[in-house]
Amino acid sequence: MSQTIAFIGSGEIGSTLARLSVAAGLNVVMSNSRGPESLADLVAELGDRASAATAADAARDGDLVVVSVPFHLHGSLPADALAGKIVIDTMNYYPMRDSRVEELDRGELTSSELIQRHLADSTVVKALHNLDYVRLYTASRPAESPERSALPVAGDDPAAKAEVIRYMDTIGYDTVDVGSLANSWRQELGTPSYVKPYVAGYGDGLSREEARRWFREAPNTPVPVNTLKELIDSTARGPVGGIFIPGYANGLRADQS
Repeated sequence: MSQTIAFIGSGEIGSTLARLSVAAGLNVVMSNSRGPESLADLVAELGDRASAATAADAARDGDLVVVSVPFHLHGSLPADALAGKIVIDTMNYYPMRDSRVEELDRGELTSSELIQRHLADSTVVKALHNLDYVRLYTASRPAESPERSALPVAGDDPAAKAEVIRYMDTIGYDTVDVGSLANSWRQELGTPSYVKPYVAGYGDGLSREEARRWFREAPNTPVPVNTLKELIDSTARGPVGGIFIPGYANGLRADQS
């Protein structure tokens, strides 16, 4: 698989995916809101397969483009530069951080449908958002490993989903196709497939400081394809969004806090 993966947003998820991509032999182009020069240390860490660019240039250079910015900034994504591209949406809706979005709160749309509406000339695939950045790195396994985990994927274009699934296989994950972007609520914050099943001894009932320590140290639990399918099938639609604690992905919906 000879590809360049572009990243708009180089925070915890973006940089983790970049590390997995480079380890898998892919090229990466990193970008953020502060400019290419701010990414010098990350690019140096990633090595010869990595470079930095503006968001627009990264979008144009990528065979696949991962967008990983806070959800409320999705309107700043460079729609013109992303035209014709497959865009992997890793963003999650946290109302306390992103402000309330009535269409999401009423269940009229999913967050990925809103991203697709902004990126009308791109093809959006929802993926790589339901696993925290610590386990996203440590849970990656080769295809033959019995400890390999599966992650959900949703999108409206079968060919685009196939490309994203191929990329996810390359960086160490099996997949379960959840269906269309309209069906991607089944893999959002607070659902059975979000974070919890992938983390050993999930930290319920902990204080915030205890939860942060647990988050940094807890090992991953493999979630194979059949288990993920069962979790997806068990999902009931409820309130959207969750509680945002910087540095800790707790995966709670507002009604679970």
